[in-house]
Amino acid sequence: MKKLIVLTIAFLLPLLAAAQTTAEQFSSRYAALVKNVGPTGVGVETLLGKWEAAFPEDVEMLAAQFVYHYSKSQHAEVVRLDKPRHLGQEPMMALKDSLGRPVHFFQETFYDDALFGQALKYLDRAIQVAPERLDLRFYRVAALVNYEKESPDMARSDLAGLIDLHFRQKPAWVYPGVEKVSQDFFDLNVQEYCFTFFRYATPPCYEAFKSLSEKMLSYEPDQPVFMDNIGSYYLVYAHDNKKALKYYNKVLKRHPDDMTAINNCIILARNTKDRKLERKYLPMLIQYSEDENAVNAAKVRLEFLNEKKK
Repeated sequence: MKKLIVLTIAFLLPLLAAAQTTAEQFSSRYAALVKNVGPTGVGVETLLGKWEAAFPEDVEMLAAQFVYHYSKSQHAEVVRLDKPRHLGQEPMMALKDSLGRPVHFFQETFYDDALFGQALKYLDRAIQVAPERLDLRFYRVAALVNYEKESPDMARSDLAGLIDLHFRQKPAWVYPGVEKVSQDFFDLNVQEYCFTFFRYATPPCYEAFKSLSEKMLSYEPDQPVFMDNIGSYYLVYAHDNKKALKYYNKVLKRHPDDMTAINNCIILARNTKDRKLERKYLPMLIQYSEDENAVNAAKVRLEFLNEKKK
């Protein structure tokens, strides 16, 4: 009898092993559950707990735990502000008070510090397990940008460190869904964060916008996107038209078809009522712009300026 029991258990062991849930199966179950109930819905925390117990170093589990805690840390509130824009957003509602003064209401996301910190711990573990995953690095920057809002100290430092890592160590990055991470792909993602800082339009955000653009230029001195950024910093925030024009002209010397530089030079010329300067850049817009309406408007404006010159 004893021998029979031993043989039966030995027979069942392969079946029990096959019945165990794999990491990929946990991932599939998680994706299906989140699709139905959302990232913090009923059953998500339980599933993540089982997944973590079975595969504590699975990078997809760690990323999913980050998403869960990050989403859980957020709550939205409607805030009343005197200014017409907040963090680059239009108000969700605008009213007037009893004295007829405008009052603006914005929906803003706030974070629970403990849950946000837990989210970052999971994300940092995921980065340790898969240091080549560029998407995880960018998730961290994005989370910090959203958390810090108008004062992006940690986000600025994190992105600056990632830029240094990218250019100095040249990792073989992996990004899910992207066949090969090119330099253009990396630049585009960095520029998205720079643009977010510019759109938030607070003094610390403008400084982050400028310093990160300068860091990118220290590695890619001929990159027009980040040179345009420096010009826009001086045009919009520092109100130094001379320096702004200097940077835009640097771009146009190397990339004469750069529409960002051309358009901003025309804006600068109109802001300063410098018709000579406007006559200089309007023909460039006419030559290089693919916007037919903009080209036609530029032709009419140039004809008007030339008539005034006579």
